[in-house]
Amino acid sequence: MNNTSTTQNADHQELDKFSQLAHRWWDPNSEFKPLHDINPLRLEYIDNLASLAGKQVLDVGCGGGILSESMAARGASVTGIDLGEKALKVAKLHLLESGQKVDYRLIAVEELAQQSPGSYDVVTCMEMLEHVPDPLSVVKACAQLVKPGGHVFFSTLNRNLKSYLFAVIGAEYILNMLPRGTHDYAKFIKPSELARHCRTAGLAVDQVTGMSYNPLSKVYSLGDDTSVNYLLASRREAE
Repeated sequence: MNNTSTTQNADHQELDKFSQLAHRWWDPNSEFKPLHDINPLRLEYIDNLASLAGKQVLDVGCGGGILSESMAARGASVTGIDLGEKALKVAKLHLLESGQKVDYRLIAVEELAQQSPGSYDVVTCMEMLEHVPDPLSVVKACAQLVKPGGHVFFSTLNRNLKSYLFAVIGAEYILNMLPRGTHDYAKFIKPSELARHCRTAGLAVDQVTGMSYNPLSKVYSLGDDTSVNYLLASRREAE
């Protein structure tokens, strides 16, 4: 039984860190450039497996709304939740520019799971698990929020020497793709660990797909290499 409260399962230093950068969220050449670059890949991956059009979708840890807006543009009815107040303000402001419709809410995923269990066809949780104290609590909440037979997507960072060298040393200190201190290597999650969390939460793992970055071409691609970044597609088992 997980007793982590919704107020405890957040790292306030992490929230503060992203709040300070929130005004730059939609600048494709800012610290959030990697999110802009990988978003088309994430969107296609989710849409191909879950067919977003007409679906009720929840984006957990939505930040400034990059993925939320793109899923709305595919015809989904999207709710985006986050604990970063400044990021949500930026997300809401950007809707005025884009004309998309997203329901942004300042609420913890565990709290929403208590309020609205089984309400969504698709739940996404991208680049968030490695920033919270208790990732299992988030996985369980996502499983509660999705309808039986619905899809849950996660993306995060593997924990090994290569991921440390590429995602921390390379991305933050050599290539300066991310601000220093963006990631805490100790919070990285192996695919086997995330798969175990999913099974514990009642989610069946459909596939694990790697995401790689070529520093020469500066292009991201999906494939079999899960050693650094990876996406995990799962479904809530039908009742």
